[in-house]
Amino acid sequence: MKTWLNAPTQWQEHENTLTVTTLPDTDFWQVTHYGFRRDSGHAYLESVRGDFDFTVTFSGQYRDLYDQAGLLLRVSETLWLKAGIEYVEDVHNLSVVVTREFSDWSVTPLQGALESTTLKLSRRKEAITIEGAINGGPLQLMRMLYFPEVEEVQIGPMCCSPTGQGFEVEFRDMHWHPVSGQQV
Repeated sequence: MKTWLNAPTQWQEHENTLTVTTLPDTDFWQVTHYGFRRDSGHAYLESVRGDFDFTVTFSGQYRDLYDQAGLLLRVSETLWLKAGIEYVEDVHNLSVVVTREFSDWSVTPLQGALESTTLKLSRRKEAITIEGAINGGPLQLMRMLYFPEVEEVQIGPMCCSPTGQGFEVEFRDMHWHPVSGQQV
């Protein structure tokens, strides 16, 4: 069963498509560089156990500094990761933030027009692999990382508007499936 963490005011789900308009002053971040703690972003999460793959495709009308959309893997306010697109200084960036008490942030600027992004997160015990594809292209490795092996996590699409007035994002083709005995 999917549940909202910080439900937006405007959202609609139809079949396997979720359309969301973010609220202003929403974000996920813990301390590093900026000194603040924010756990106000929107995420439509489902509880999952064991090893799995989660895939989502999304497109957004990013316009303000730090507008972002993608996926969130969460255990608690201080143990989570988010991956997706983050709009910084008029550039779309592939972005990953990993938080284990403190947030880190890695970005890769994109060239050209952005129509859609597909993300695949794979969990195998304590190893997380995140792959991304732009505009229907092939999946490419964005990051492999350690994430503590806990029995149950939450996974799903997320979006935030830390500085702007909000934007619309559409998530589609969301699915997860369990895997067993496979290496990423």
